[in-house]
Amino acid sequence: MIRPDLSLPIPERIEAAHFIGIGGSGMSGLARMFLERGIRVSGSDRADSRAMRELAALGARVHVGHDAANLGDADTVIHTGAIWPDNPEYATAKERGMPVIHRSQALYWLIGGRRLVAVAGAHGKTTSTGMIVTALQMLGADPTFVNGGVISQLGTSSGTGSDDIFVIEADESDGTFLLYDTSIALITNVDPDHLDHYGTDDAFHDAFAQFADRAREAVVISADDEGARLVTERLTHPSVLTFGESDAADVRVTAIRTSGPVSFTLTHDDVSVEVRLLVAGAHNAINAAGAVAVLLTLGHPLEAAVRAVEGFEGTLRRFELHGVERGVSVYDDYAHHPTEVAAALAAARTVVGDGRIIALHQPHTYSRTRAMFHEFAEVLESYADHTVVLDVYGAREDPVPGVTGELVSDAFVDPAHVHFVADWQDAADYTAGIARDGDYVITLGCGNVNLIIPQVLDALARTAPTDESE
Repeated sequence: MIRPDLSLPIPERIEAAHFIGIGGSGMSGLARMFLERGIRVSGSDRADSRAMRELAALGARVHVGHDAANLGDADTVIHTGAIWPDNPEYATAKERGMPVIHRSQALYWLIGGRRLVAVAGAHGKTTSTGMIVTALQMLGADPTFVNGGVISQLGTSSGTGSDDIFVIEADESDGTFLLYDTSIALITNVDPDHLDHYGTDDAFHDAFAQFADRAREAVVISADDEGARLVTERLTHPSVLTFGESDAADVRVTAIRTSGPVSFTLTHDDVSVEVRLLVAGAHNAINAAGAVAVLLTLGHPLEAAVRAVEGFEGTLRRFELHGVERGVSVYDDYAHHPTEVAAALAAARTVVGDGRIIALHQPHTYSRTRAMFHEFAEVLESYADHTVVLDVYGAREDPVPGVTGELVSDAFVDPAHVHFVADWQDAADYTAGIARDGDYVITLGCGNVNLIIPQVLDALARTAPTDESE
């Protein structure tokens, strides 16, 4: 893993950019925007993907696999923190003395001096960013945006608009959200995470407080989340707008109804508006309240802001239906923290009816799994009827002896509710065997667990339910 060095100079002019890890949702969105600026783009990733093929169709030169020759005529190299110093493209660029910048610095370069709405938080960033972007478009604005996931109704994670507003999902995992010159800061929550970077909860909270206090116009922050409240206590900002179910919230959510798409009442300055979203889950009522609060700070009336947010159709990899076989619906969700897993499964529970929920969980990173395996087990056992645990997706980390998916499964109180299967085909076959008509299978994780879905659908199509499904 390479920690970003934000002290490195950012080139004033970029004519040919090479992206190491171009297939990721964030990096592919950046690459698309560089193409839209008329900049030559090349890039590489370890595996082919739809995003890479789409970029190639737009004129990017993409490569599967990393090789120094892939740099071509690039004058600047852009990378994520998920690569290692011995990556041949990174190492060669460094040897040549080329500008090598982190993706956050590339985003900073793209933003320029525009009015920035930055969304940060442990959970809900991608959805909240998508809500703000689509709502602004419905209100007649034309923002530029970079999101961490594809916005369903737009079919993309990024776009170049004609207005002065720029909306981003800001990454707090490595402190790079402190790089930006933010106008409006939205903090969805401050659930302790990424302590491999920050070291302590206190340092994590301090970083969020710095991010918020640097906002030139306003701070929008959760009134419900304990971590967010601790951050709010540290703020000196003159314009803070809170949201949530708390009685103290400035934009208050009440009467949440979760049967199907979520509906609720939203109140601000003694004016109440009924809201009905197109997406499920009580957590999305809170996300919507934060998005509406941001729109209020941008000068939009409450009623108009609510109606615009109601049009949001979701983002890919957030409770996304991939297919139905033998009456079993197979969904995918990006949830990779216990709080996110609980929210995703709670949302599924509101729409599954009499069916059961079978979670297919891929732990993400060895450090998070070691720190939170008890919490994952507790949430999965509480919210899912049965859980199939895969092995750990290491991402940027080297394997840690003794840290496997079995840590999660062994922490279940009732072992009858969980099954650890390291082999993906065995996991798909087992899942198909226990699933019955009306059940929901949900893959959970921000690694590559979604790639098991074709195997699950195929196993469902050719496998009859076993006695264990009863």
